[in-house]
Amino acid sequence: MEMRISIDIGGAFTDLVAYDENNGEMIWVKGETTPKDPSNGVLKTIAKSRIDMKNVEMILHGQTVVINSIITREGAKVALLTTKGHRDVLMLQRANRRDIYNFTYKKPEPFVPRYLTFEVNERITSDGKELVDISQDEIKSILENILSEEVESICVSFLNSYANPSHEIKVKEIIEKELKEKGRKDIMITTSHEITREWGEYERTNTAVLNAFVKPKIKNYLSNLEREINKMGYEKLYYTVLSNGGISLFNFTKEYPIFSVESGPVAGVIGGIALGEILGEKNIIVLDGGSTTTKASLIEDLMPKVTSEYFVGRDKFNPGYPIRIPVIEIEEVGNGGTSIAWIDEIGNLRVGPRAAGAEPGPACYGKGGIKPTVTDAYVVNGLINPKYLLGGEMRIYSDLAFEVIEKNISKFYKISVKDASEGIIKIANENAANAIRIISVQKGYDPRDFTLIAHGGSGPMFAPFIAQELEIKKIVIPGIPPGVFSAWGMLLTDIRHDLLNTNVIKVEIGSIGVINSIFAEMDEKMYEIFRENERVDPSKVEIFHYGDMRYKGQEHTVKIPLQKEILKEEDIKDLINRFHEYHEREYSFRLPGSPVELVNFHVIGIMRMKKPKIKEIKDSNYTIKDSLKEEREVYLNGKSLTLPVYDRNLLPLNKKLNGPAILEDPTSTVLVLEDQHFERDKFGNIIIKRGK
Repeated sequence: MEMRISIDIGGAFTDLVAYDENNGEMIWVKGETTPKDPSNGVLKTIAKSRIDMKNVEMILHGQTVVINSIITREGAKVALLTTKGHRDVLMLQRANRRDIYNFTYKKPEPFVPRYLTFEVNERITSDGKELVDISQDEIKSILENILSEEVESICVSFLNSYANPSHEIKVKEIIEKELKEKGRKDIMITTSHEITREWGEYERTNTAVLNAFVKPKIKNYLSNLEREINKMGYEKLYYTVLSNGGISLFNFTKEYPIFSVESGPVAGVIGGIALGEILGEKNIIVLDGGSTTTKASLIEDLMPKVTSEYFVGRDKFNPGYPIRIPVIEIEEVGNGGTSIAWIDEIGNLRVGPRAAGAEPGPACYGKGGIKPTVTDAYVVNGLINPKYLLGGEMRIYSDLAFEVIEKNISKFYKISVKDASEGIIKIANENAANAIRIISVQKGYDPRDFTLIAHGGSGPMFAPFIAQELEIKKIVIPGIPPGVFSAWGMLLTDIRHDLLNTNVIKVEIGSIGVINSIFAEMDEKMYEIFRENERVDPSKVEIFHYGDMRYKGQEHTVKIPLQKEILKEEDIKDLINRFHEYHEREYSFRLPGSPVELVNFHVIGIMRMKKPKIKEIKDSNYTIKDSLKEEREVYLNGKSLTLPVYDRNLLPLNKKLNGPAILEDPTSTVLVLEDQHFERDKFGNIIIKRGK
């Protein structure tokens, strides 16, 4: 037996999907997340699956430890070494801030206080030449000060080190040698050039600092997880999902945890792309409605958008913290099943971003939750079957949900508990719809031109309302259990690494030699990464080249795929024309005849992995009557209705049914509205469309 296991940690549940490569069978398990120590939830979920770990060939893990540590600021005490004269780089940040007309703007608090930022008398020029060398005695003196402050992690980020990292390399060697002599191997070191060679002093420094901030915690977490799972008989390799949609061995993530900042959500996007491909849907929006957040990603022509301009904690009021690593573009809002409903200072009902999570969870879980959540509202209004959460495995207390909404919401507004619950549900739906507006309408895309693929525990509940609001014509609820879809998506990932290097080159006749030589050097670095970090033969690695290009004088760039690994002089004209086309599509204009520059060189290395196939299911003799579980009274749109409730796994194939209706499976509930119809296709997906 050759089995691959993927494990995804969510805000309330930890999901496991196991795929047997011999017979194509899949099993899944959901367990409760343990926020204080996520590894406990993982181990309990593995034990719950009753899988013989000796038969497992690979473990893939998606985690939220990195992102949660940053958001909650629960990480290591970090010291920063920077170039003399640049001590305040984390406080100065950017003058050309995005929300310039925001009168409530407040600069984000740096993750390294000023007293732990140390200046080093060194200098590399912008073209990579050494101006002032490193003094070993100065570094030793700074290290003594750092050790006296009980620092747990050290970050080194020098000016222009993206052009020449020699000073960062030298300082790291000095510090490592000193720490070894002092017996302080517990202190970890991060250098900025190992994370990114892209320019932007503040962004590059902040990225390195955040890596240093989470490194001790994630290294301890992954090491403990390895140790405990090994005790179960597992002897193979461990992989982490990265934010670029690929995977890498635990050892890489232990050193560079920031690359897994969006580890969990991207797997759902990869799964959505695979589903769109078999359904012939090239333009899709993937909606992941989870326990604490809702994520959305727009995919055009089945190609995910990868950006290196990513921000943690960014919203319309806050600039967030920049991270310069490749991330699949995902919009995330604090809105999910355990999101808390609350009343603000002027009496408006709000939902999220605060969430009850797994502990204590919604009031209806009976674990001590005292604040109303979206899940409580679903229970009160009959949209969730209190006897069928996780297939009946988890008990739901309807009376507790009723009490908490009555006490906190309905009494304030002097309305019925059901009306208060519907208000919570509608606001949650609007929050989810807004995430889709941000990735579509605000970026020039019409959501009506896209198919909505909705997964997660709450995604299939949000989707019909969103489709109604945004006039989306088609919704797909995956045949793979929606509540474990992200974990399943991990099984579709490849080993992937990205390298970005800033080197501004004018694209013109005569520049091809320089461009090719830079890419060739980066290719060799990529092969080295796979050889040393992934233990694989570099000959199995596929290389792809991209260039971030701009018109001379611009600040922003457009990413252009290079169709050949080795360019020739005659390719220059085609490359410039392709840039004009991409630029016009992105910014609605082109400037023919204007000088064009290649700013960032981007190399992607991919090693393909075996992937599970989505199988057609056998048509059965099930009838509509067989799938009908009950007739349930629900409160919807201000009135009581009696809706049919179906077991979605017993629905006959390709049988069109009209809404309104409720469809249940152990991991999620699907709501179909009155002006929609649905059917189950040959892959087990639920297809919902507008009209009767």
